[in-house]
Amino acid sequence: MGLFDFLKKKNKKETNENIEQEVNNIDEKQQELEHQQELEKQQELERQQELEKQQELERQQELEKQQELERQQELEKQQELERQQELEKQQELEHQQELEKQQELERQQELEKQQELEHQQELETQQELNGETEKKGFFKKVVAGLDKTRKSIMGGVENVLKSFVKIDDELFEELEETLIMADIGIETSTLIIELVKDRVKSERITDASEIKRIIKEEITKILVEDEAEFELKSPSIILIIGVNGVGKTTTIGKLTNNFKNQNKKVVLAAADTFRAAAIDQLEVWGTRSNVDVIKHQENSDPGAVVYDAIKASKARNADILICDTAGRLHNKKNLMEELKKIFKIINREHGDAQLEVFLVLDATTGQNALQQAKLFKEAANITGLVLTKLDGTAKGGIVIAIKNELKLPVRFIGVGEGINDLQPFNAQEFASALFGED
Repeated sequence: MGLFDFLKKKNKKETNENIEQEVNNIDEKQQELEHQQELEKQQELERQQELEKQQELERQQELEKQQELERQQELEKQQELERQQELEKQQELEHQQELEKQQELERQQELEKQQELEHQQELETQQELNGETEKKGFFKKVVAGLDKTRKSIMGGVENVLKSFVKIDDELFEELEETLIMADIGIETSTLIIELVKDRVKSERITDASEIKRIIKEEITKILVEDEAEFELKSPSIILIIGVNGVGKTTTIGKLTNNFKNQNKKVVLAAADTFRAAAIDQLEVWGTRSNVDVIKHQENSDPGAVVYDAIKASKARNADILICDTAGRLHNKKNLMEELKKIFKIINREHGDAQLEVFLVLDATTGQNALQQAKLFKEAANITGLVLTKLDGTAKGGIVIAIKNELKLPVRFIGVGEGINDLQPFNAQEFASALFGED
């Protein structure tokens, strides 16, 4: 082989080597490049992951921050709710306390009201008991006062009934005579016996002892017939009439005491000017009861006294004016004219007042009292009777006769000398007292 070939071969070999070297270099570079790219890619990936991790961390932190904020808001909201509930609870407590306080106050007021009511009821009960005691005391006086009358009427009836076994006309005649003798009067006694006969027949009574019961019942019917409660309104004027000696002035004094006990304001008028003693007696009663007495000189005009008394009672705002009058029957025409004049003055000066005319009768005069009542009834418009001195008389039967024959209401009865011994008439109680019943 020549040098040229050798050189050529050598160059070729070198060239190949170079080429191979170049190729290797290129491969190395390529590998280096790829490695570098791979490294960069790896770094980029790592950066990307780091970034994502950072972002994820930030998101996580933001989320935690948001959650913390929400928790804080929720906490504040919860605290606000608790404060609101606490406030409402406090307000409810205060309201409850206020309500309890109000209820306690109302209970206290109700208790005080109840105690006041109980005290008032106790006071009224005590007053009622006192009044009932006083009423029972007066009833006992009526029973005691009518003892002689009771014996006169029922004692006589019992004596007659003991003498008869069978019921016949003779028995009824004896009973009628007994009633007449007890001052019940002919007319009323006849009526009672006729009523007894009718009942004996209708009830087929054969036992004579039963007649006593029937007589009691018929007398009671007469006494309570048309009985109505009497009430004096304010203002009222009462004219008192009656003959001398029946107790007119004393009756006025006792009536005044009775009305004063009812808290009525009373004024008295001394219009019986023809009897000086009447004026003086009325003044004594006025002083005793602490009431004003309007008077003139003796023999003055009664109408003028009544006129001045009306003016005085109106000025004093009195509830009741009681006028003593010269109500005598020595001349019926004069009495009528005198009363007519007084009525005219009353109607003119005090027309709105309730007017009552009371006739005072002495029960001890028996049938004379009935005759007086008949004569006075013809002369004056009598509205009521006052029967005095019923205690200690056997002639109390006159009350039955007056009730039956005159149809005049008995307003008051007197059974003693005491100032409280004149009281309103109660027909049922009188009937019970008359027959000794409780």
